[in-house]
Amino acid sequence: MTDTKDFFQDLPALSDFGEVTNRANYSSLPDDWFLILTDVKGSTQAIRDGHYKNVNMVGAACIMGILNIAGDIDIPYVFGGDGATLAIPPDLQETAIETLVEIRALAAESLDLNLRIGVVPITAINELGLSADVLKYEISDGLYLAMFSGGGLMEADKLLKDDSSQNPYVIPLSRNPNGPPDLDGLSCRWEPLSSRNGKIVSLLVNAPYGSTEEKTQIYDTVLSELMKILGKEVEKFRPNSNKNLVFRWPPRGLWTEAKLSAAGKSVLKTYLKLCWESLIQFVLEKTGKKAGSYDAPVYRKELLANTDFQRFDDMIRLVLDCKLEQIDEIQTLLQTYHENRQVAYGVHLSETALMTCLVFNLAEGAHLHFVDGGDGGFAFAATQMKQQLADLATTQ
Repeated sequence: MTDTKDFFQDLPALSDFGEVTNRANYSSLPDDWFLILTDVKGSTQAIRDGHYKNVNMVGAACIMGILNIAGDIDIPYVFGGDGATLAIPPDLQETAIETLVEIRALAAESLDLNLRIGVVPITAINELGLSADVLKYEISDGLYLAMFSGGGLMEADKLLKDDSSQNPYVIPLSRNPNGPPDLDGLSCRWEPLSSRNGKIVSLLVNAPYGSTEEKTQIYDTVLSELMKILGKEVEKFRPNSNKNLVFRWPPRGLWTEAKLSAAGKSVLKTYLKLCWESLIQFVLEKTGKKAGSYDAPVYRKELLANTDFQRFDDMIRLVLDCKLEQIDEIQTLLQTYHENRQVAYGVHLSETALMTCLVFNLAEGAHLHFVDGGDGGFAFAATQMKQQLADLATTQ
């Protein structure tokens, strides 16, 4: 059998986000791969209780944990705010499950969050007449993200959230962890990003009906019209900029970072160590100086380029900093498509965005920054979108 572990690494890359809705740019995941999905159960209540940053951190931790055990295998993944989806080759299946079970135990013990874990074979997706197809997107020089199409991710998410006791895809709570996970590189130190233009918009757009070609056409058209409203200058609507990147000391999220990254050591000692590291970072940010591999001006420039704020994973998923009139235009546009039964969408507005970071290699500029809207972001946008999907289903 052909070894498929280098599948994602060997894919050609695109760097134009306007091309991510074009199905011709996607390649099917190998039949022997698996989709790994995680989701914080009860995230809505956790958000209402003021713990959305912790929810975000657990979602990002799932990605960091898998990347840390993947070695030289390139893994496609998507951050969803209250969870994550990854595609892995068969060689990583057992180790990935062990890692996520360890993260689940840590999330429960340290943050009182309940993490669901699902593993869905690509063959199971294909047997349902769907596919899990991936595109390699170059977010900045040498740093890649994955976009997904084909309906496979949405179907796998439904399978994960089926609470039947006989669900074969869910990893049961009875499976015990082998030890603490390796979450080295997970970071949470920047202040919430205040909107510069009016409001932070967390936006989901899903085309639920029609053939693959018809859905592609809808996504192409919607994305094109959104870009007309936003303008072509990405810097004007990206959620972070030099104007709203604020580093305070000690960072608000440092205790959560310590809990998740202690790796079995004393959380207090880990926290004190992180306090020292972040104090150095704070001084460098204030002075614009360099120490070791941390060059403050270079890091900020790279951070803006390496921010994951526009994605496609069986739907359009964006975090934008918009003017109020732009928000009105976006909602009018999407409502028209919804009334024509072409899309279901979710929009959540907030004053700030949250940023969670994965640091791989500072010296090489290898760090990635997930963004989600504050006060619920994607989680609440998804609630609105799911209600619209249910309404469309009942009026067929």
